[in-house]
Amino acid sequence: MMNPDAARRVQAMKGSCRMKFIHLACLLASLGMAGSAVAAGPFFVGNWTFTTAVVAPWADPHRKPDDVERARLMGRTVALKTGEISGPRPFACAKPRYKVTDYGPDMLFQGAFDEMRSADGKVDPKALAASLGFVGSRIRTLETGCEIDVHFVDDTTAEIGLNDYVYTLKKR
Repeated sequence: MMNPDAARRVQAMKGSCRMKFIHLACLLASLGMAGSAVAAGPFFVGNWTFTTAVVAPWADPHRKPDDVERARLMGRTVALKTGEISGPRPFACAKPRYKVTDYGPDMLFQGAFDEMRSADGKVDPKALAASLGFVGSRIRTLETGCEIDVHFVDDTTAEIGLNDYVYTLKKR
């Protein structure tokens, strides 16, 4: 027969082991959930291909934008990764500092529509945004901390302004 003190110690050890097991199981489960969330990544991570380009509304109508750059970018891919942006110049960036925010139509393309309205009070930033496919008064925008901001029409369509063109990118 076992000593009563020894029996209590064995029971305490069993309880302690059971609690450690439960804590370990919870920890592993939470890591698994966090790992799947991290694996999915932010909505913008992935490969984005240049599909079309239109002359930007802010472009000088008396001067044709440089078509060489537009031709060079069509069909090319920009890879938005958590730690870098790879792709053709000037989109590549070794250390982006991503920030997702909502812009009003006036702030799209680094405030170009607001500048247009300031120069001509008849200009309607919301109408200009709508002409490029943006709907509503809040447009999800990825500030990269590099030279380029990315404005999202939806989860698979983005637009970027560069040198008097608005480029459309599709997620692949």
